[in-house]
Amino acid sequence: MIRVILPHHLRTLARVTGEVELNVHGAATQRSVLDALEASYPMLRGTIRDQATQERRAYVRFFACQEDLSHESIDVVLPTAVTVGDEPLMIVGAIAGG
Repeated sequence: MIRVILPHHLRTLARVTGEVELNVHGAATQRSVLDALEASYPMLRGTIRDQATQERRAYVRFFACQEDLSHESIDVVLPTAVTVGDEPLMIVGAIAGG
C-alpha cells in the first residue's frame, strides 16, 4: 500500500480528506503511483502530469523521505520507506512569485 499526500486543492477535487492509499501493481515508481492515482480518481487526470506527454506539470513537485524527487526519472523505484508504507509520497504544488 502506497500512501500519497495531495495538496489541498487536489484533495478537494478528488473529494478525499487526508492521505490517499493506493495499491500499486509492479514496481512502485512515480509513473505507477500516478497511474494508480488517476485510475482511482479519474478527475485528477491532467492535473499532476500532462496527459499527452506524461511529464510532471511545471508547478508540481514530488517529495519523499525528505528528498525532492521531482527531477528523478518517473521510472526510478521510490524509496523503500515509501514502497512499504512507512513514509508517504507527497505531491506538492510549488509557489512562484516575485
